[in-house]
Amino acid sequence: MFGKLKNILQKTRSSMQQGWARLIGKALVDAETLEELETLLLKADVGIATTEALLSAVQKHAQRGQDILPILKTELLTLLTPCEQALSMPSAIKPYVILLVGVNGAGKTTTLAKLGARFKAAQQKVLCAAGDTFRAAAIEQLATWCQRLELPLMAQMQGSDSASVIFDALQSAHSKNIDVLLADTAGRLHTKGNLMDELKKIIRVIKKIDLEAPHQVILVLDANTGQNALRQVREFHQAVQLTGLILTKLDGTAKGGIVFALAQEFKLPIYFLGCGERVEDLIPFSAQDFVEGLFEETS
Repeated sequence: MFGKLKNILQKTRSSMQQGWARLIGKALVDAETLEELETLLLKADVGIATTEALLSAVQKHAQRGQDILPILKTELLTLLTPCEQALSMPSAIKPYVILLVGVNGAGKTTTLAKLGARFKAAQQKVLCAAGDTFRAAAIEQLATWCQRLELPLMAQMQGSDSASVIFDALQSAHSKNIDVLLADTAGRLHTKGNLMDELKKIIRVIKKIDLEAPHQVILVLDANTGQNALRQVREFHQAVQLTGLILTKLDGTAKGGIVFALAQEFKLPIYFLGCGERVEDLIPFSAQDFVEGLFEETS
């Protein structure tokens, strides 16, 4: 897992390597050093608030350049550790309803299939619901995944009411003693109020069957969006009370520092990191591995 995480973070790590080398070589941590560090952190999308906190810690505890990295590692690990939580289901709750939300192109449908494969491998009975009825390709995409992975799927025609699809799937899950219901939803811009209202409707409809459901509302985030990810989380969290995050496409960006900005502001669980199209390209989030992977080749 650590080897895969190192690969995921390669672009972020590579973009920072020269900067770290210069900082480590500094004989004294002065204003110029702190300014260089600030630029490096912001460039990696660590975020303003997180960067300010890190600079304060370095200014307080570092005397030489070689002191900087150990201090950063400690501070970043402290920041990320509360976000490291397993996506586990209490055995008493059946079906356990997981709703995936996010903007267009974040990778919700693929992520749902990968989650389904993980739960199936753990001997859980899984049902998938094709709640993205806006995009015909999404229904076909999920159907293809489910056929390949031998996962049952509830789907209707393109243009059907998304809430109705998920409602029917939840009824079926109850009758068939399903352990986990994974529900896809249409990608929507976080700035479109009417589309966010549709998500609220889905949740209201789910609660007609189970007042405690959905048990997880997970936002799938494309890491390439950088600081825009913060706005997405704010808007979705305000609308539907998120319970956790999954970050995709980290392998394609040099902005992996966004993980720290998300942890600083929201403190939501980060359940998984996505790094490709294969089923196994979804790895559980580890705070220790993430921090080590970011600095692994730095000396």
